[in-house]
Amino acid sequence: MPKVQRSVLVAAVVLAVGYAWLRGAFISVNAAPVDEPALPATARVATFAAGCFWSAESAFEGVAGVLSVVSGYTGGTVANPTYEQVSAGATGHAEAVEVAFDPAKVSYDELLDRF
Repeated sequence: MPKVQRSVLVAAVVLAVGYAWLRGAFISVNAAPVDEPALPATARVATFAAGCFWSAESAFEGVAGVLSVVSGYTGGTVANPTYEQVSAGATGHAEAVEVAFDPAKVSYDELLDRF
């Protein structure tokens, strides 16, 4: 990937994640709380928004150093939207995956390349 395209992609991802973080809008697909294992203190989390979280999810699962991959929605104006509402495009949400990873085993740049 040319350096300029990569820089634009990185900037777009950073802006999308920043916007979602500021709005506190990352919503898990799972309505009920899930008992997830505690992450190590050294773990980092990255959020990748895509047209479909199922394909984005499979891109990160099984990667050495990835600790967990959680599908959900980011951005948007509808609280607790359904999959059908988001798919219809009326909520402003984007399908996304939240990837917890060990930076000693896989870098953010490697995850971005995978994305």
